[in-house]
Amino acid sequence: MSSVAIKWMEEGSRLFACHDSSGNTIISGTWSGDMNGDRTWIATKPTDLLLMGLASCAAHDVVAILERQRQRLTSLRVDVEGQQATDPPFAFTGIHLRFVLSGQDLDVARVERALMLSVEKYCPVVATVRGVANITHDYEIEL
Repeated sequence: MSSVAIKWMEEGSRLFACHDSSGNTIISGTWSGDMNGDRTWIATKPTDLLLMGLASCAAHDVVAILERQRQRLTSLRVDVEGQQATDPPFAFTGIHLRFVLSGQDLDVARVERALMLSVEKYCPVVATVRGVANITHDYEIEL
């Protein structure tokens, strides 16, 4: 079970200290702006936190699966593009994950299987978001 706590940092702000179940802290939100709603993002946007959670969850699975497959992965980056609806509540309608991997003699079939298992079976964040947004992925193996 996960348990997190969010604490409003100070009056006049829209900044929150987010404490995860392991005791780590991330600052999220905006500093208050003018009455027109213009705000400067000086901390991680909550929607970006969602995309980062999704990408790191999928990446965690990919690394674990490739290790079990005895693949020598030396680098992994996940670039994420999220499309949001134009009207409130601005829900994500599409999310694309691009996995960029490098390693020694990576087997393409094993990489594809690891990605498929992560995105379609194991990642709980993807499974949760999938009912709302269309999630797609592709990959590139860098030499």
